[in-house]
Amino acid sequence: MNSHAKLFSIGTFDFKLHHLLIIGILSLSFSISFLIRSQPASYGWELNEFDPFFNYRATQYVVENGINSYFEWNDDLSWYPHGRDVSQTSQVMLHMTAATTYWIFGGGGSLYDFTILFPVIFGSLTAVVVFALVRVIGGTTAGLFASLLFSISLPIIIRGQIGWFKSEPLGLFFSVLAIYLLLSGIKSKNPKISIPKIISSGIFMILGLSAWGGDQFFIIPIGIFFLTLPFLRTDHKFLLWAIPLFTSSAVITSLGFERLGTNFVLGLGGLSLIIPTVFLVSCIVIQNKSNERSKNRNGLIFLAAILIIGPSFLIVNADSQFIPLPSHRYLNAINPFLITSDPLVDSVSEHATTTIGQSFLFHSILMIFAGLGIWMILKNSNKSKFIENDMVSFALIMGLIGVYVSSAFVRLEVFASISIIILSSIGLSVLIKELFSHTTEIKLSKNIFIKSSFLIGIIVLLTVPVVFPANGNVFSTSNNPPTILNGGSTYRISTTDWTDTLEWIKNNTEKDAVIATWWDYGYWIQTKAERASLADNSTLIDSIIKKIASAFLSSPDNGAKMLLEMESDYVVIFIVGQRLGIDNGDQPLYTLGGGGDESKKQWFMRIASEPLPKYLHSDGVSGTDYFWNETLLGKMTPFTPLGYVNLANNQQSQAYQPGFTGIYTKDIKFPEDGDGPLRLVYSSPSFDTEKGGQVIGVFVYEINKDYAPLN
Repeated sequence: MNSHAKLFSIGTFDFKLHHLLIIGILSLSFSISFLIRSQPASYGWELNEFDPFFNYRATQYVVENGINSYFEWNDDLSWYPHGRDVSQTSQVMLHMTAATTYWIFGGGGSLYDFTILFPVIFGSLTAVVVFALVRVIGGTTAGLFASLLFSISLPIIIRGQIGWFKSEPLGLFFSVLAIYLLLSGIKSKNPKISIPKIISSGIFMILGLSAWGGDQFFIIPIGIFFLTLPFLRTDHKFLLWAIPLFTSSAVITSLGFERLGTNFVLGLGGLSLIIPTVFLVSCIVIQNKSNERSKNRNGLIFLAAILIIGPSFLIVNADSQFIPLPSHRYLNAINPFLITSDPLVDSVSEHATTTIGQSFLFHSILMIFAGLGIWMILKNSNKSKFIENDMVSFALIMGLIGVYVSSAFVRLEVFASISIIILSSIGLSVLIKELFSHTTEIKLSKNIFIKSSFLIGIIVLLTVPVVFPANGNVFSTSNNPPTILNGGSTYRISTTDWTDTLEWIKNNTEKDAVIATWWDYGYWIQTKAERASLADNSTLIDSIIKKIASAFLSSPDNGAKMLLEMESDYVVIFIVGQRLGIDNGDQPLYTLGGGGDESKKQWFMRIASEPLPKYLHSDGVSGTDYFWNETLLGKMTPFTPLGYVNLANNQQSQAYQPGFTGIYTKDIKFPEDGDGPLRLVYSSPSFDTEKGGQVIGVFVYEINKDYAPLN
């Protein structure tokens, strides 16, 4: 059947068979993406991870109080007693977009439910925008491949699942849309089309950056792309107004956001656009004043001068207050070999360095197709004009920059995914075109066999990583419970321990009560329990986090005193363990570890600048006698080591030995009716379970303000 056969017309547009095919594949991409992202809902209908709870509360504030009030809001539940200037320190566009779409599409339903679905909708819609982007670069076939590959990309899926009301899904949507509009605009020959697209591109790029600061890494390849345009395109008059139009629209839009403003214009993002734009204009002027033989040489000499002078200027003025340097996270992404001495940064799991094994798990066969894509692009770009030279330049720049920056943090693997998807899709598209163009003269039966075998082989290669390995494919890896249902532990279970605890705090503590806890749980307490916390996941004030860590590692008397000085009323800790199938007489036995404070305590020590050997044995996990007997955290942990066991040979020991695992019994050191510095007023349900299984224990201690130390 002729794929270009007309089915019907709408006005001047002829709807053809291949349009139906495109709609079908895009619908399939959206549906696959939606279904995979929705898997965690089987465990429970909750927001996922930590930041989404603050983002929900901020969106709720907009919905209930209006946009103007939001920009005047100082959140007094955050960083007590300092508070938090929300519009200055958070992802404004995420909150505004969610509130606006809720007003339009919410239909009077629950805002909480709406924000749970929000990332799934925008994440799945991005698969359609990716099609449009890659179609501009490499054609319709490449775009369709890209849409399908995006819908099953593991790094993108796990950072955009149901309940993941965080920055990435909306930030990716806006930024991919911005890049599409930019490339489509500069590719168009009609100013009436290119001007609105280019202006919209600059606006959407900043909207994406306001939703997710990580979108800085989409701006960098755009800036590098601008450096290449004077050498790749001959329509210099068009470039002289088109590129400055994009940059100016982005810069002007950024001034409308408190968090961006001059920090963007004079920072990494703004300079990544402004300097290449100034170069492009200057280079074109130089080329126009040069003769035909020397214009490219003169332009390259000027580019070399810029590449030497620019970084030198930034280094010399690194300490200048007029040139704000990006945070260590962004500097580390630019220079993956940069080492941080900040344990608070290192303690965040998403800041872990990407390993080769993780990269292969995330991308597998696509890494090969991406390499094939680079080869096919370079091989065919000039010969058969599959892709125009400027689009070749952008695809290669985006691919190389994306893979490069993702080597710094696991979180940035989303950029490697976008890059590899673009290159892989183009490679597959060109490969298929090569096959079909070189088999037309072969005998019909042989032709069909060759094409069918090739297509089956491609399908198998792309399908295998989706299914295997059984415990590491996109379906199994993304099928995890929302974090609040397992506490962020390593157990794939769903419990009510955290939700019950937060509900208890909400109903049984004073409305002006202040909760001391590790910063991981701050957003949950503020949103679900509606109580103020000393610190939260924004990690805005390092000194407070360090003080909490110091209090936890101080003696019980001194630690409680420090928390009282910080105006705390209650302390919450989270302990994860496993009840063993055997008991010690009437006492159940436990192992500890799995993602609670018992697994994070080494970070408490590093952040508090305390020596680890004082508190931990040589395995870096098991607490010493000093930790258990002399620290507030040791005393708050309602377990005591009974002995140690080598699980390989069941050898037992009263004292710690390398390779042995601690065995613990329940031991509440600060009972509710006690007269110590703390009183345990609540323990979550799984702590009292009588059967073997995981303990997702949340413990609420009231600080005894009448306690008087004996000495």
